[in-house]
Amino acid sequence: MDKDWLNLSGRYPHEIQYVPPPEQKKEDNIPLDKIVGSLLGLAVGDALGAHAEFRPHNFLQENPVKDLVGGGTWGLKGGQWTDDTSMALCLSVSLIVNEDFYAYDQLVRYKWWWKHGYMSSTGKCFDIGSATRRALEEFTQRQVQLAQQLNVQADVILDNLPKHRVESKKFNADCSSSDGAGNGALMRLAPIPLFFCRSELAATVHAGKSARLTHGDRKAVDVCRFYSLLICCAIKGYSRTELLDDNLYQRAWNAGWFGKESLHEEVIRVAQGSYKKKGGYQDGIRGKGYIVQSLEAALWAFWSDDGLFRKGILLAVNLGDDTDTTAAIYGQLAGACYGVGQIPQEWKDALYAKDFIICLAQWLKYLGHEWMLNSIRMKKASSTG
Repeated sequence: MDKDWLNLSGRYPHEIQYVPPPEQKKEDNIPLDKIVGSLLGLAVGDALGAHAEFRPHNFLQENPVKDLVGGGTWGLKGGQWTDDTSMALCLSVSLIVNEDFYAYDQLVRYKWWWKHGYMSSTGKCFDIGSATRRALEEFTQRQVQLAQQLNVQADVILDNLPKHRVESKKFNADCSSSDGAGNGALMRLAPIPLFFCRSELAATVHAGKSARLTHGDRKAVDVCRFYSLLICCAIKGYSRTELLDDNLYQRAWNAGWFGKESLHEEVIRVAQGSYKKKGGYQDGIRGKGYIVQSLEAALWAFWSDDGLFRKGILLAVNLGDDTDTTAAIYGQLAGACYGVGQIPQEWKDALYAKDFIICLAQWLKYLGHEWMLNSIRMKKASSTG
């Protein structure tokens, strides 16, 4: 499969002549509606909250966000999105191009976004979290050392190294400090469970790996593991009630979906329903940058939305502060649970590069299925070998 159309860093997303995936050769029971819903839900939430980012709760109580508009914090046009979606698209493309999880390549694409505006809605990186920036600075330094080890001089070669060459030098892609507990790993998460949803264990394992690249705190890793499982379950048809069940984590643990590593106690408290507070903001729910609070805020909006995407995502935005990210996190899960049809049509129509995002979601579904079939073939070969 020719993937060069995804490696053109000089083009805006809406300029990319995308290629739809071929028809699935074997039956796949994962609904495309939910895959597309999750990725579009992330982007719509990001765009909806972008113009109100950093606005405090009291300001939004007097001036609530009601629709998708432009202006505000970043001076964006209505429907343009921020770093949340840009990084999610970088992650999506990496999974698609490599047909698997390749940490080094993910970091390369995040670097392209940071340095050159790859997968940005404006052609440049205008917003980046401090933990993500530090991790990418560390990554570029490690790349310099790797280039010396491999005697590679050209950046284009260094950025496109095959996996076996990187692994031959035991390259460490975990570029975050151990105290990186911001929400940057969670805001971009959806492509992981969308690709690996056919295996709950693979979805949680790779979510943790994805987080560690830029956010090394155990709480950040475990929030991503848990939320990846929720999205995975939503795609597989779990109802909203089942997803909000306080006992879901325990059942998932008993089923082995988290491997041998339990979640951090702070994350377990959220999983067991700490977000179920009718007073919302008055009861301590906050749309802040700390990843555990972000998880709690997004799940509070999901718990409070009465099964309506529009209601929940506006609740998430109007908590204030990190408005775009809280809404993007909510949108990942709600979009997977309710499907793309529940996202208001006028918001989808206004979303920047909507058709490109939908195409990436289609590829995630197609190649996620191929990944599963290949995993099955490899297991059979090893058992008979």
